[in-house]
Amino acid sequence: MSAAGEHFNGLVTTTATMTDITATPRSRRRRGPQPFLTAAFGSRAWRDVGTFLLMLLTAPFGFAYAVVCLVLTNALAPTIVGLYLPGWLVVGARSWGRLFRGFGRLLGVEVREPAPRQRSTGFWRGLARTIGDGTGWRAVLFLFLALPLSILSTVVVLVFLVVALGCLTYGIWYRFLPLQQAADGSWHRGSMLWDGTPMDTTGAIAAYAVLGLLLWCLWPQLARGFAAGWTALITLLLGPTRASLQVARLQTSRGRTVADADAKLRWIERDLHDGTQARLVALAMQLGEAKEVLATDPAEARELVDGAHQAAKEALTELRELARGIRPPALEAGLPVAVETLAARSSLPVTVDLPGDLRADPSIESIAYFSIAELVTNAVKHSGATGVYVLVEQQAADLWLRVRDDGIGGAAIGVPGPDGHGSGLAGLRDRVDSVDGTLQVDSPAGGPTVVTVTLPLQVHGR
Repeated sequence: MSAAGEHFNGLVTTTATMTDITATPRSRRRRGPQPFLTAAFGSRAWRDVGTFLLMLLTAPFGFAYAVVCLVLTNALAPTIVGLYLPGWLVVGARSWGRLFRGFGRLLGVEVREPAPRQRSTGFWRGLARTIGDGTGWRAVLFLFLALPLSILSTVVVLVFLVVALGCLTYGIWYRFLPLQQAADGSWHRGSMLWDGTPMDTTGAIAAYAVLGLLLWCLWPQLARGFAAGWTALITLLLGPTRASLQVARLQTSRGRTVADADAKLRWIERDLHDGTQARLVALAMQLGEAKEVLATDPAEARELVDGAHQAAKEALTELRELARGIRPPALEAGLPVAVETLAARSSLPVTVDLPGDLRADPSIESIAYFSIAELVTNAVKHSGATGVYVLVEQQAADLWLRVRDDGIGGAAIGVPGPDGHGSGLAGLRDRVDSVDGTLQVDSPAGGPTVVTVTLPLQVHGR
């Protein structure tokens, strides 16, 4: 890979180390399954119950807020101007969403903030931004659903918990119950079955204990199930939509691409000014001096011309390296030729498998080339691999490429090490994101590292 190309990859690395706000999904789960027998003795189940109680205390007020929003919207809709009042109530429902996202954190799921509300000037646009706030209306819908769900989850879990405790301690407190007449006319203390059978025998007490133990193990699982339902509802209605995440991701990728392009242009300008331009100025001065001494000292003039000739060749070499970094000349003959040329220059054995008639948009071929170049360079510098395998295929309307090395693994996107290893993949992801492509990295400790890139054959929107 050329020096200019490596420098460009370094620039991509620099711009890619910014925090990627779109790297996380709509929610992140922080808790896994819980043990069946010991879950009731852990803090998780009790925290779930406590959260249900908090939501049960809060949900009625949220339900009333949602009802007011709906009633005022219907009542003031004919006035048009009056819609500003329910519109601001709809926007205010975002605060309720923030509160219940906090409950989601207590239940073990971190839900991301939705997209901020877009503000507009002018009466009609301002009205549309308030009464038409989709995030606010989703929060209103959530408030409608939160009340019945909070009642159901709290009552069911508490009933299981209380019955479990009652059954487990039945052998202690049944003696304090009033006397009851059994079906055979005898009197007993304790509970009775539906057919009048008394439950004050040793076998009955043991049966209650077994039932209580079963319910004691079941109520934490039941609480976890309701918690999963709550977190799914919170993620669906109070988190960002997939469309908003896609827009944010594309905006971030576009911003990085613009910054990267600006950095490249500044580097080209600096390199031309400090390198090639300086050589051309020196070349002009040498030729001028040779012209002056040509009549008086031909031998010195020859030496000056030889020096100018060498300077001209060096300037041409720099210009070729610079042009190769922008777009490799081998790409003019197609991506297969460019990749074969890249493999031949690598210090590691590189096996290339791609069809010779593969063609895509020039911009897509350039991204594919630099992706392969970056991954091969990473394998040479960081992986300790003995070989690299490159596979490129056309799948329907996509260009699919995979680069595999047998190195030590451990590659990750956006997690640079002390030597900067890893951040180049973040820059590569930005290149791929700029055309709505995908990048997947599979690099377990000990290897191998497999990076899969999918690109459209044509740039979308052209």
